[in-house]
Amino acid sequence: MESTLRRTWAEIDLDALAHNYHKLRERIGADVKFLGVVKADAYGHGSVQVSHLLQELGADYLAVSSIDEAVELRLNDVTMPILILGHTPKEQVSRLIEYHITQAVSCEAKALEYSEEAVKCGGILKIHIKVDTGMSRLGYLCDGDYFETGVAGICHGCSLPGLDAEGIFTHFSVSDEDTPESVAFTALQHQRFARMIEEAESRSGFRFALHHCCNAGG
Repeated sequence: MESTLRRTWAEIDLDALAHNYHKLRERIGADVKFLGVVKADAYGHGSVQVSHLLQELGADYLAVSSIDEAVELRLNDVTMPILILGHTPKEQVSRLIEYHITQAVSCEAKALEYSEEAVKCGGILKIHIKVDTGMSRLGYLCDGDYFETGVAGICHGCSLPGLDAEGIFTHFSVSDEDTPESVAFTALQHQRFARMIEEAESRSGFRFALHHCCNAGG
């Protein structure tokens, strides 16, 4: 019986990737840093190869979804900063520190766990605070009645021993859609994000070195 199944053949053009990178750099300007998301094997494009190219082109950061993805890059000579967007078990904190990997922190409980483990192993874990401005997935809540507890939680997390809170970020949920409602909601998300940063920094006296929120649509 003749099979109707067909295997997919994907040919990745790194020159096209470089072209897109340069176009995005022109769009965002010289003073804005560039983070390349290479999770899920760079969405099937080859995370090691894509990461090497982004490193050569001068990108500032990479992002992955798990510690296994991050360590794979480290073991393949990717030396630039890497942010894990997903959860990492507290038992893996020593590996995060060993491989110089940055961890996203989406709630106070995780900040406490990571702090305790970092102190135990005598190291400093670099973190980025994740704020939920409307994606309704992960992050410190910042809308309405949750604003005060969100700010307090962020301030507390940034003060914990063993943690270096380098950055704070959020994720736009509909920034790739151009309807008036989507544009308005993206603007609202940005307003919430800016307000949260301003209040947290004002109350704590702490300053985040990096603020990031824009995906390609943003």
